[in-house]
Amino acid sequence: MKKISIVISVYGAEKYIAATVESAIQQTYKNIEILIIDDASPDRSIEICQQFADSRIKIIHQENRGLPGARNTGIRHATGECIAFLDADDIWLPDKVKKHVEHLNNSPNIGVSFSYSAFINEDGQRLGIYQTPKCKEITLPYLLCRNPVGNGSSGVIRREAFEAIEFEDDLHGTPEKFYFDERLRCTSADATDLDCWLRIAALTRWKIEGIPEALTLYRVNSNGLSANMLKQLDAIEAVINKTESYAPTLFHQAGSRAKSSYQRHIARRAVTMKSSVMAVEMIHKAIQTDWRILIEEPQRTYLTLAAAYALYLLPLPLYNQLEATALNIAGAIQRRRMLADARLDSSA
Repeated sequence: MKKISIVISVYGAEKYIAATVESAIQQTYKNIEILIIDDASPDRSIEICQQFADSRIKIIHQENRGLPGARNTGIRHATGECIAFLDADDIWLPDKVKKHVEHLNNSPNIGVSFSYSAFINEDGQRLGIYQTPKCKEITLPYLLCRNPVGNGSSGVIRREAFEAIEFEDDLHGTPEKFYFDERLRCTSADATDLDCWLRIAALTRWKIEGIPEALTLYRVNSNGLSANMLKQLDAIEAVINKTESYAPTLFHQAGSRAKSSYQRHIARRAVTMKSSVMAVEMIHKAIQTDWRILIEEPQRTYLTLAAAYALYLLPLPLYNQLEATALNIAGAIQRRRMLADARLDSSA
């Protein structure tokens, strides 16, 4: 029975951390350890964590190193055969770990197992929409352009996959082993998870595959990393540029397309944040970066273009009505797709 190490990186999450830790404790798969990494959190987050009386919890304190630094610390302390990351404002469904362990047991070539995610708001209420990425036959160009793992609370990773990309460096005054590249850390933004999955896929034998079920509740937090749109884009583009050093064929084949895809993604995020000028600017920039997205992914591109201009041109109350209708339709389509995917997966 595999032991799973759950790494929760904590910094300024006192509003959400209790629900996050509780969702880890309540996993139906019991052979777990919960490593809470205190990244010099300035609020009551760690005090709240200390109130949980569960022998599987271990709290580790460190100077502030940011999200990738906290994850690296968690990996170094982990004793499990697999390592899972749970961001301090997200929530897992009770069968999350159990289903990933089953997936990994049944797929010996899979090093990174991930799942669909359901979006929740800052109050923990479901928004009725989902992250439903491609789950199987994930190629390097697709991974570079999309990051199907989706968010930091989705993946469960074999220790062997991390060991295959391990490197040593001296970033904090003493030589240490690294897995996430802390040299890519950006203030208020992070794309080191994408860099990690890319290195696993490009440099090791391990594959990446998903479970077509929403097992993670991913919080859309206006104060979180995902809200810092332009900084996040800079972080992603640094990761894309880095691939030229270890996967030059991939970079030249799909680099511009990947940048275009993420610029379009930032345009969609700008629409969500009601930033009309940025939304229009970013979708135009995406088309200029690689015009092929108009032909190869017309639905995503034209819908983003239409949403950006609708937000820019229409009165906000009217736009909000249209958006609510569109989200309801999109959510219904996603739910039908997930049911179909689950039936297909169970019959395979």
